[in-house]
Amino acid sequence: MDPSEIKEKIGRFRILTIGRANAGKTTILRRVCNTRENPVIYDCAGKKVDPAVLDPSRERGEHNIENELVFPSNPGFVFHDSRGFEAGGESEFDQVKEFIARRSKETKLKNQLHAIWYCIPMDEASRSFTAGEVKFFSQCDTGSIPVIVLFTKFDAFYDVAYGELKSKGKSIKDARALAPTHAQESFANGPQLEFLKGVRLPPKCHVCLSNMDKDDADCGPLIERTAGTLDSNVLQRLFISTQQINLELCMKYAVEK
Repeated sequence: MDPSEIKEKIGRFRILTIGRANAGKTTILRRVCNTRENPVIYDCAGKKVDPAVLDPSRERGEHNIENELVFPSNPGFVFHDSRGFEAGGESEFDQVKEFIARRSKETKLKNQLHAIWYCIPMDEASRSFTAGEVKFFSQCDTGSIPVIVLFTKFDAFYDVAYGELKSKGKSIKDARALAPTHAQESFANGPQLEFLKGVRLPPKCHVCLSNMDKDDADCGPLIERTAGTLDSNVLQRLFISTQQINLELCMKYAVEK
């Protein structure tokens, strides 16, 4: 099937985002859909929901993982959102686990969950995994649904790298220029990736995302990594044809296929 036939048959590419409050999830989704606007929210019956449910100040109990978030700039993506488990306890975890299990059993591909983006912010002081995140990667079997870990706000690591380079005698100019590369190299050997390597249910891959609030932010690596985790050729082609920010990837897969 060509992309137009796939879209007609399946419709939209469905992604679940998971992450703590202020993990930068909405900012990333806006970037992926190339917009500054908020998504339109629909309940499971297709009825529009008050957008105030996205307000972080509202009670967690009002949040519903079943709601569909759709950005008018790219309606080919449908997102579901879980606000993580740090304040939701057992009920929040059980809700996410049940949602994933139920969606994986859907007979129609269009109703299945196609990917999971797990967002972990790197601007936290400890930059360590929460108990809820440890539990997810130890107990939540997602089956064939790929999990991609997004280390968000990775630019916070640049300040640490800058300080380290300065302490080693680098000039201000050189330390600033080298900080991003030094941060990536330090992270590659750091505790976060060591943890993910040792969990019972590791993610398919990870990606580090910096400055996603900037107009020139690059989330191309997220698109490419996600595409690479999809075992289904149909889903892979649907995902690549739906995304609109990485044209090189479209050309690459068009040539390969």
